[in-house]
Amino acid sequence: MISAMRIERACADAWPAQVNEPLGGWRLRAADGFTGRANSALALDDPGLPLPDALAAVCDFAHQHAIPPMLQAVQNSPVERELPRFGWRPCDDHAAGNDVAVLLGPTVPPDATAPPATAARPATGAADHRVDVLTEPTAGWWELTVGRPRPTDAERAVLTGGGPVGYGVATGPDGARAAVRGAVADGLLLVARLAVHPEHRRKGLARASMAAIGAWGRRHGAEACVLQVAADNAAALALYERLGFREHHRYRYWAPCEDRTL
Repeated sequence: MISAMRIERACADAWPAQVNEPLGGWRLRAADGFTGRANSALALDDPGLPLPDALAAVCDFAHQHAIPPMLQAVQNSPVERELPRFGWRPCDDHAAGNDVAVLLGPTVPPDATAPPATAARPATGAADHRVDVLTEPTAGWWELTVGRPRPTDAERAVLTGGGPVGYGVATGPDGARAAVRGAVADGLLLVARLAVHPEHRRKGLARASMAAIGAWGRRHGAEACVLQVAADNAAALALYERLGFREHHRYRYWAPCEDRTL
């Protein structure tokens, strides 16, 4: 049985913030505002302080790094149940969605037709594209995953940190058509930033990219694959269900009702 704590710790290792400081069993993270995961305190296990003092430390850390105070907590965990009592609220206005489903599934879909992809071996699928898993991101990969060919320092730190990390790119005559990131930590493959160019959607590129990065993860020792998806993203959830993924748990972000040091 894979626990939520193991999954969340592995995800934090595979998605490293620029600044990462322990607070007992919690992690204080900052990355210039790039993604909620890299700019929130991960509340797992015992922070080593009474909860009000730990929450004050979260606020102090956030203010020191010029980011809003925010806490990531597993839904219905003991910590989350206590947060309203100390003046914290769910971040329901979080841009990427605040009800996040963490999915667990196989590294490679049961019906995947793509062979293990590397920079030297094309994956099967449409005749005019190939999926490679590279050791370094290309300009086309950055364009699809962050919206520009050159990332910010924070984007580069988060997306190239951790490891091992693989960068899946589906390429055709017109350049990069799909991209995905995979990182292995504690025997789990975290897949993120799956993106398909609008002109090439509904052509099997998402499935082919998942198969390629999954095979890469399996070769790097991953026993299972983890995905994090907004719970209201019906299209993505349907895709991953077809690939054999099931919801394992959920998490939410929380913030103090007043943005001040407690």
